[in-house]
Amino acid sequence: MSAKKYLVTGGAGYVGSVVAAHLLEAGHAVTVLDDLSTGFRAGVPEGAEFVEGRIQDAAKWLDPSYDAVLHFAASSQVGESVAKPEKYWDNNVAGSMALLAAMRSAGVRKLVFSSTAATYGEPVSSPITETDPTAPTSPYGATKLAVDHMIGGECAAHGLAAVSLRYFNVAGAYAARSGATAGERHDPESHLIPLVLQVALGTRPSISVYGDDYPTPDGTCVRDYIHVADLAEAHLRALDAATGGEHLICNLGNGNGFSVREVIETVRKVTGHPIPEVMAARRDGDPAVLVASAETAHRRLGWTPSRADLTGIVEDAWAFARAKY
Repeated sequence: MSAKKYLVTGGAGYVGSVVAAHLLEAGHAVTVLDDLSTGFRAGVPEGAEFVEGRIQDAAKWLDPSYDAVLHFAASSQVGESVAKPEKYWDNNVAGSMALLAAMRSAGVRKLVFSSTAATYGEPVSSPITETDPTAPTSPYGATKLAVDHMIGGECAAHGLAAVSLRYFNVAGAYAARSGATAGERHDPESHLIPLVLQVALGTRPSISVYGDDYPTPDGTCVRDYIHVADLAEAHLRALDAATGGEHLICNLGNGNGFSVREVIETVRKVTGHPIPEVMAARRDGDPAVLVASAETAHRRLGWTPSRADLTGIVEDAWAFARAKY
């Protein structure tokens, strides 16, 4: 891929910053647009131009010199979306609508969108494919699905080339060539691996296990974990695969599931910490198994995850967590 110029919205966050670093390492010019509401200025990779602002105002900065937009800016906490749905419809849907209008006005005709497995809701089969029904169970998932529909209409009506990447559980950390490391630092934290690592660090007394009577080998929920660096590589491939007038949707995951107890045991081995567990009741809406079929990404993007080992994912996350604290 020859050198291009890209706008990365939400590029100060976890996934956006790692993708921005990969783009820079591939020789591209990158502008990060982020309002720093959940991202971190220090997370913007060295060499990227930084603009502090909201995607609702993207028209102020987007111009015909850009070759594409990679769109990560969004509110993403499921629980908060239930309590404050209006925030999610404004940030995720109205913001994306403004971004698409800015792209149309500037003549920027390529988009890679950060979507989510939450668009599927309760799975009807496993592994989940892109043709499975979409029935989100939270405003977060509903807003992401709404943006997917919006993008599809933009492709059909105005010739946009777009790829939506539906992530499953992103984890791990990435050490860029610059020496900077990007990993999870959500506030509040809701993802299993960094929560268990907080126990190993002594900042949390124990980890809660929400139900051990699911129809899985050890009774705990099974999830598909994907390394953030594998995820970033899929975005670069999506830029190359995007085709005018087509909205391509791809699931991104390992295609393998790991249970809550497997994750906890892996953290024990990596950190040497006993990781006390506390049993808790099941959470409403937690499916027993969420595993992706990434066959479409293999076929259309030529993408296969190369960091699928759970131990390696945890080791990278542990290195980042120790450096952070």
